Amino acid sequence: MFIEGNEAIAHGAALADCQAFFGYPITPQNEITEWFAREFPRMGRIFVQSQSELGSINMVYGAAAAGVRAMTSTSGPGWSLMQETMSSMANAELPCVVVNVQRGGPGGGTIRHAQQDYLQCTRGGGHGDYRNIVLAPASPQECCDLTQLAFYLADKYRNPVVVLLDAIIGRLREVVELRKLDFGPLPDKDWAVRGKGEHKDGRRRIVEHSSDLFGRDPNYLALLRRLSQKIRQMQESEVRYEDYEAAEARVILVAFGYTARVAKEAVNRARAEGIKAGLLRPITLWPFPYEVIKEKARQGCRFLVVEDSLGQMVEDVKFAVEGRAEVHLVSVLDRHIPTDGGMIFPDRVLDEIRKLERG
Repeated sequence: MFIEGNEAIAHGAALADCQAFFGYPITPQNEITEWFAREFPRMGRIFVQSQSELGSINMVYGAAAAGVRAMTSTSGPGWSLMQETMSSMANAELPCVVVNVQRGGPGGGTIRHAQQDYLQCTRGGGHGDYRNIVLAPASPQECCDLTQLAFYLADKYRNPVVVLLDAIIGRLREVVELRKLDFGPLPDKDWAVRGKGEHKDGRRRIVEHSSDLFGRDPNYLALLRRLSQKIRQMQESEVRYEDYEAAEARVILVAFGYTARVAKEAVNRARAEGIKAGLLRPITLWPFPYEVIKEKARQGCRFLVVEDSLGQMVEDVKFAVEGRAEVHLVSVLDRHIPTDGGMIFPDRVLDEIRKLERG
């Protein structure tokens, strides 16, 4: 189908057997909510337009506690409102998928594209010690495929998973193959609150987001130990990235979302001029591919981060190189025009690559 990224998100969720969508309209993700409003009732599945983003994320909590595959989608201001419940869902170990189609900020900001929610999404967003896997599609096809992966990983780890894209990827139209992906078996949701008659042992289940703190077994360290083990397992097993022309590159670009497509074109142009440039595109923004970047730093590469913000992912790249390499930035300040419709274009990135090559 020839569809935009936002629609591909919705198709991916349907292919992943998502049964419930709760959402509140906000630009630039309204096409997602519109698709679910139109299609889910026809499919016999649940769509509810909530009274606010607070309502939608708490409805997701309720559905997830009952073992239902559920999701919501939003943009920056709505994402901020959801963070208390996101923290509570991590505590209660409830799986769900939340899509954040980024727009400019701070505050209400603009309704146009940006990549300014990176730190809030990759650091948890809410209070306390927890992490969410964050997947970053760079095409409508990946919007479909990574949404399916998100539901699988959410169930695998009993944890919220975030799909983070920008408005350009959300509104970009390309041909998408709507294919159902199989990631392997998952354990039965024996923990789900379905009523004791739905469980083989005939016993009721309780889900609470004060688990092991105020509950029947107030062992706070037991909760934190489980979360710590889960975070380590995610870091060890779920790092994903794309390596493009990076094998013998001297200048490594790091970018995600629409700026990764811009960076890839800049790499192609640099290669045509004889400059050995390459791209490392994180597909999981968390867990971040620290080790591959660290290894490139040991090999003497310079790094150029391209992101449509004042600089957020660049902090992770600097952390990864451990002072062994230069890390430069092409940022939102390098857009081609000063209005909110401005973009980072390949020629601006290529100019910076040339500067780094001259050294």
